Amino acid sequence: MLQKITVKLLPLCLMLVSACSTVDKLNPFHKNSKELSKNPENATTYVCDSNKRFVLQIIHQGKDAWLIYPDHEVNLNQAEGSQRYTSGAISLELNGDETKLNDGENIAYTGCKAQIKK
Repeated sequence: MLQKITVKLLPLCLMLVSACSTVDKLNPFHKNSKELSKNPENATTYVCDSNKRFVLQIIHQGKDAWLIYPDHEVNLNQAEGSQRYTSGAISLELNGDETKLNDGENIAYTGCKAQIKK
């Protein structure tokens, strides 16, 4: 009786063993898997003085700047005819290597430079 069960289960066991190699490729911790960015493809990371960072996405034909923090996101509106974006206490000035971000009293990023994607 045990032989009959073993013979019947053999094909199933072989299928499961062969499936393991396929499942391994879907494993996010597999050694060949790449970490995917949490940021949108068309967003830019800025690195500032003291290695502070923020991510920015310009949207709506430059009328809005989407500021992406690690734990939340904020929309900033463009000040008329300038490279300055604001929302309440938050202000962002885009000016090449002199880009600045101020978020109230807690965050003041200066000397920010856009990182070129490779």
